[in-house]
Amino acid sequence: MSGSNPRTFRQILRHLLWQARSWLRTTLAESTLDPLPFRRWLKGYGPRRFKADLKAAASVSLLDLPQGMAYAAIAGLPLQAGTMCSAVSGIFGSLFGSSRFTVLGPTNATAFMIFSFFAADPQMDRAVMMPLLVFMVGAMLLFGAFLRVAELAQYISRTVVVAYVTGASLLILANQLSSILGLSMTVQMDDGSSFQRRTLPGMLIHLVSSLGQAHWESVAVAACTALIYYLVRRLRPRWPGLVLSLVTASALAAAAKAGGVEIATYADARFGVLDLLPSFPDFVSPRFFSDFSHLFGLALALAFLATLESSSMTKTLASVTGQRVDSNQDMFALGMANLGCAYLSGMPCSGSLTRSALNYQTGARTPVAAFLNGVFCLIGALSLGHLVGFIPRASLAVLIICVAVSLIQRRAIHVCLSATGSDALVFLSTLVATMMVPLHVAIFTGVGMSVMLYLRKASQPQLIEYEFNQEGHLAEADAARSRQTPSVSIVHVEGELFFGAADLFRTQIQRTCADDSLRIIILRLKNARHLDATCVLAIEDLVRLLRRDGRELLISGVMKDVHRVLRDSGLADVIGRENIFPASPSNPNLATRNALRRAQQLLGTTEADVKIFFDPTRKGRED
Repeated sequence: MSGSNPRTFRQILRHLLWQARSWLRTTLAESTLDPLPFRRWLKGYGPRRFKADLKAAASVSLLDLPQGMAYAAIAGLPLQAGTMCSAVSGIFGSLFGSSRFTVLGPTNATAFMIFSFFAADPQMDRAVMMPLLVFMVGAMLLFGAFLRVAELAQYISRTVVVAYVTGASLLILANQLSSILGLSMTVQMDDGSSFQRRTLPGMLIHLVSSLGQAHWESVAVAACTALIYYLVRRLRPRWPGLVLSLVTASALAAAAKAGGVEIATYADARFGVLDLLPSFPDFVSPRFFSDFSHLFGLALALAFLATLESSSMTKTLASVTGQRVDSNQDMFALGMANLGCAYLSGMPCSGSLTRSALNYQTGARTPVAAFLNGVFCLIGALSLGHLVGFIPRASLAVLIICVAVSLIQRRAIHVCLSATGSDALVFLSTLVATMMVPLHVAIFTGVGMSVMLYLRKASQPQLIEYEFNQEGHLAEADAARSRQTPSVSIVHVEGELFFGAADLFRTQIQRTCADDSLRIIILRLKNARHLDATCVLAIEDLVRLLRRDGRELLISGVMKDVHRVLRDSGLADVIGRENIFPASPSNPNLATRNALRRAQQLLGTTEADVKIFFDPTRKGRED
């Protein structure tokens, strides 16, 4: 090697480091991330808000503690991994997130993805590899937040998420039935080897063939638990049904044991303060690079799913509360929460719609509620770990099934199957994949098919400004002319109207709805094509949000293919058939005129100021 080579190598290395530093400096300078967003919530914070947040936190923690243990059981992890995840992610998520109501924690979808991955190789020690896995998930989420990739989640069809959650729920149901029946999913072979049942058909066949070995006393305890849970939910919905069910079931198991009947419990899963000591990813282990490469695909899938779940959850809440959220800031909060879980004995966390919705419904005012929920979960983990051993396995299993079944959205499934053929194909493909292959592969299968179909018909929809001119014709508006304060807004949509346009709908309509004088929105769909399930659900959310404030949505210029989707998905009944005006081939403006007459009828006036919403990028363009 010549003497100039080391110098050349140092020059190349110095250049690469300089380029990396410049890129990092530019990225940080352009970043909209707020490292301390909680400061905004503390301004003007007083006793009244604290009281409301404290009440909400107490309610959520009574759900969060047993749910965290349930999700840890699904993943095949120690129960404290779920409780610590609830505690740590609740605290970190409240400090770094953008939503007032989001509660982070373990979820069923991520838990079952972990289970399906490790079930493929029972020799892997989940507890040992978990800190590294959670660290990798957190690091990927932080990196994605800095690169602002969270906004790309809008291009993932909601059909994929609905199918994935449905398939995961069915897998959870089959897997937990084994605990209720007192059976094992591990099959012993004649040669002494064993394997774990992981596919839905395999699980069901194994359960049916093993019914003769079922432990019916455990089934009876599970039935009592389910009955108590149902009665509490039905008669006293504000009471902590999960906690009351587990306490009653534990008492029944103790009574049965006193009578000489053994009921399988989590006696070997008790944990104390020493079990909650921080665990650290082992970066110096000889197996580090081997474990890293082995876990990379799972970590990427978990980070992707966490982003998707959190984005879907925050947007669902935003459609109810009207709050605008920052997807990248929420992704940053997810990353920080997972890093915290990696060093504090937790499992991967994501956004929980169940806990977040309960947080909102019980009167939370600020993220302090989520912070207090995390504190309560931590106190519970420190003080109640020794009581875990009294919980019957069948009781926790039946409650997990109750939660899993509640996540199957029949309305969303109907829309996905009936809206378009593409949606039905994506839904069925993803659903079958979740039943037959590991879940981290299934989610990418659904996403890949969804993206391919997206690329086939992708076209950016345009929002164009229109108005009635002096001759009475609907024409493109003069952008230079100032607008008066409107009571009716016409949103003209032109182009492909499928899942990639759902966020455009939500963002622009929310901006339009900020005008307090606006009472009627007319969605003009004359030149809109390929309406799909995601946009159907987005419009359905919009109708509910508007009607909550005493406003109304009308649709005009509906072509045959769009009208079919509105009819088959049931959206026409939600909007009201009297509020939908089909296009007239002989008079293109007739439908919008009829919609304006309907608006005047709803307003009780003969005239209405009209604002036509448009896309500024279309200014000066020729049709």
